[in-house]
Amino acid sequence: MAMVRKDGAEQPYIPLGVFKLRIPFVHYRFEFPEAISACLMCATCLGAIPVLTEYMGVSYEIAWSMVIINGFLYFLHALLGDPVVPGWITPAIPVVLAYLTAGYPMGPERIQALVALQVMVGAVFFVMGITGAANRLIRAIPASIQAGILMGAGIAAVIGEFAKYSPDASVSRFNVYRWSITLSALLAYFILFSDTFREMRKKNALLNAFGKYGMLPAIIFGIVVGPMFGEIPAPKIEIGTFFFIPQFGALLDAVSPFRIGFPSMQMYLAAIPTAIAAYIIAFGDFVTTDALIGGAAKSRSDEIIDFNPNRSNLISALRNFIMALVAPYTQLCGPLWAAVTASTSQRFKEGRTAMDSIFSGVGTFRMTTAFAVAIYPIATLVRPVLPVALSVTLLVQGYICAGLAIEMCKTDKDRCIAGVMGAILACKGAAWGLGVGIILHFLLAWNPLKSASEVK
Repeated sequence: MAMVRKDGAEQPYIPLGVFKLRIPFVHYRFEFPEAISACLMCATCLGAIPVLTEYMGVSYEIAWSMVIINGFLYFLHALLGDPVVPGWITPAIPVVLAYLTAGYPMGPERIQALVALQVMVGAVFFVMGITGAANRLIRAIPASIQAGILMGAGIAAVIGEFAKYSPDASVSRFNVYRWSITLSALLAYFILFSDTFREMRKKNALLNAFGKYGMLPAIIFGIVVGPMFGEIPAPKIEIGTFFFIPQFGALLDAVSPFRIGFPSMQMYLAAIPTAIAAYIIAFGDFVTTDALIGGAAKSRSDEIIDFNPNRSNLISALRNFIMALVAPYTQLCGPLWAAVTASTSQRFKEGRTAMDSIFSGVGTFRMTTAFAVAIYPIATLVRPVLPVALSVTLLVQGYICAGLAIEMCKTDKDRCIAGVMGAILACKGAAWGLGVGIILHFLLAWNPLKSASEVK
């Protein structure tokens, strides 16, 4: 029986410095809607497998083992007090793949380059978290620039579905799975964001139950409509050994620097620009988290939610360091899965009877996915729909980021700066976008001649 929180208090925890240890079933309850959603939403997590096999040259089984290890590390966030559903640094994936394919041939050298990159990404997260710079930075950045980061992430997420899905591909993912992506994404939008559906839920118990599962109905819909249009094969559920045990020995032999050798100092130095770009992109996740969790906290007075960017940075650093040494990951380890955190926050807003605590929601989801990605019947069921699930997630993320960016802007000037900065960030990269945003802010919005009374 989980501890009961007093109204208006913070969810119970064990203090560990900056971390707040919360053990499932002890410090928060199990939420069945999030558990059921996680069982099929793990399709997006499994979507890393084809990328790892194609770009790292590993077998399906080793890639699956890497996904399982990464899945268990996701749970560190809820365990240590971060009220989010974490994920990849998704918009950075094309940057990472281009960096690896441009400079390093397939084989141990490319894997070592990825190890170096992920270690450097972890180091940036660690420095930002341990110095407290992350918390100060997110409070100090002007609204126009924060909104520009969000807008750029949203635009990049949507554009990516209509551009080539890999450097070697000739078409976009949308062109391959046109109807599956379109219909599934529209259903996800309707369930998550439609005022009409929100009103329908109030009058219909079945639709209300349907709406509790966020994007899950859209993923199931993709499994159904994909074969109808001939875009994906019909799913075939295999029982196998039921639970896939990660092939740790083969995994370490194939990708761990303890077996294939550590990167050279030159590789670490070469990885610094890409690592900084990845962090700039990931910084948008902290901005998004602050907006999402802040909005959820305002909707309910019964729970104090403590989101600390420094804590989130340190947990993200730990995940990146572990993955770099055990299973270097092209998706990297980011602080937020925006689409699922948004749907979880939306259900949290429905009240304590719907979701007791934000931690019971995010903790249940990531605890369940950690096991679901290793279950044979689930993995074989969702395997055909993996690309569609990834696309739907990115399109939902694009919608959320754009909405939060506009909401964050207080003036027309903020909106204009955010729009220009976001477009440049999406087209030219994070460094260009941030640079343009800073220049425009000081050129157009910053006014050192304002009197103290005007500033107030």
